[in-house]
Amino acid sequence: MDYEQIRKPAWIKTNLKDSETAKGVRQALEGLSLNTICVEGRCPNIGTCFNHGTATFLIMGSICTRHCLYCNVQSGKPMPVDETEPQRVAEAVKRLRLKYVVLTSVTRDDLEDGGSAFFRQVVEEVKKVNPNTKVEALVPDFKKNEEHWKAFITPQLDVFAHNVEVVRPLFPKLRPAGDLDVSLSMLKYFKSKGFLTKTGFMVGVGESMEDIVNMLEELLNTGVDIVTIGQYLQPSKKHWPVHKYYTPEEFKQLSEIGQSLGIPAVVSGPMVRSSYLADQYFSQLSEPHNH
Repeated sequence: MDYEQIRKPAWIKTNLKDSETAKGVRQALEGLSLNTICVEGRCPNIGTCFNHGTATFLIMGSICTRHCLYCNVQSGKPMPVDETEPQRVAEAVKRLRLKYVVLTSVTRDDLEDGGSAFFRQVVEEVKKVNPNTKVEALVPDFKKNEEHWKAFITPQLDVFAHNVEVVRPLFPKLRPAGDLDVSLSMLKYFKSKGFLTKTGFMVGVGESMEDIVNMLEELLNTGVDIVTIGQYLQPSKKHWPVHKYYTPEEFKQLSEIGQSLGIPAVVSGPMVRSSYLADQYFSQLSEPHNH
């Protein structure tokens, strides 16, 4: 089914031009046969982040076992995990001299533990090879199972991230295989283990202002440190349509609402994505949070 697309406003701008740094990032990734969510998810900030010398690695393949209506990542039956991947990611981080790295993955409901042990292995390998690099893990819900969450815990992790993606009323429709209450519990669980925690959601999918405020209040209750709010951009006509483009002023207002509620950092803007400039927000918040 094709959805009608509304015209993008002038403030939705993307930097697709590669600098020498960006070319270096692409070459290193291709040379080590690594996926990035930047490419797979058609992220609008790919130019900015690559030019900044950062990338978000997509581990455990590029095929997801779930099908969310807004996501450009392919869904289907994934390949078995590649046992050499932890070493290749660690090597790419080293070659690119990354000071901050974000690791994320597709959802792997086909694996017994949802991939939690393998994900932990990648975090630990990156840290072993690059002890001074900060590591953020943006994880799926690991089959909604607390035992798998426990298996993922490692002192090598600097930031635990798990995205709620959309407000509560739209969650069942847009994320049919997810569960918002599980996602909130997961954020609360990792906060209780002493981690700096982070989550994000998109706007423009049909939510009301009240839905956004309710979502921010629910997130505040998990004790989350960083919340990112960005504009949903429809990857193709077959994806969920954009219902509204928020203005930069409205995004600023959302950030102010979140911070007035008591969330330490709310990063909100049309082009904000959960990993966008993650290193900068981490350094602002990490000082008092050593676990």
